[in-house]
Amino acid sequence: MPDFRAYAPDATADATEIRLAADESHHLVVVNRCTRGDPVVAFDGRGREWLCECADPAKAGAVLRVKSTHQAAPLPCAITLAQSMPKGATMDEIVRQATELGAARIVPLVTERTQVHLDGDRAEKKIEKWRVAAVEAAKQCGNPWVPEIAPLTKLDALLNASAKDFDLKLVASLHAGAKPLQETIAHWRAHHAAAGHGKPKRALWLVGPEGDFSPAETTACLMAGCAPVTLGPLVLRCDTAAVAALSVLSYELSSP
Repeated sequence: MPDFRAYAPDATADATEIRLAADESHHLVVVNRCTRGDPVVAFDGRGREWLCECADPAKAGAVLRVKSTHQAAPLPCAITLAQSMPKGATMDEIVRQATELGAARIVPLVTERTQVHLDGDRAEKKIEKWRVAAVEAAKQCGNPWVPEIAPLTKLDALLNASAKDFDLKLVASLHAGAKPLQETIAHWRAHHAAAGHGKPKRALWLVGPEGDFSPAETTACLMAGCAPVTLGPLVLRCDTAAVAALSVLSYELSSP
């Protein structure tokens, strides 16, 4: 695979040339030092890739000449990570790693114990920052799919919509009765095998903030059909829980 990747969300499927936006051109030409004739893979974040040659390494509007086009198949299961917003820059890293692990959608959650409160312009700026982080991670790891970054969402609003949006709903839990993730997936498969559904097509993974979900929120998750899942005997940070579960989910739900 060529060393250079460029994000081209507005390129058309039958494009013969792709002109990159100014910021993307600057990153490709100035930061990554792409020169005329270098191979570049352009991608739109929706699974389409163009194998190109750099025809004009202009810093403000690089032009790529398309040689071939490829549409990547999506992962067998579209996983949504619903992550209660942690403090500091932790969410930035969660977005990057979730992108590397193939998450289809990331929902930043507002919960009772969320310690970060964003309103208006601050919320929009944060969401845009996370979208940029997702694109950067997709470029770095070769993922042709950039996850959707949803607006800030309250937990109850997500749970009210989850019944129709997801086949498999999981919530990270520290409470007695939570089952290991692989056991929970196996139980789902066994329960749905008779109906011909060997794998879920859409899965939700809910992770609480520092201090976990409140008892009322945990009850609401269970009432909404979320299976409580343990990731082992140790208490994990929320970012570790997100990445650990996404790793197992991506493997389990992509395997035969």
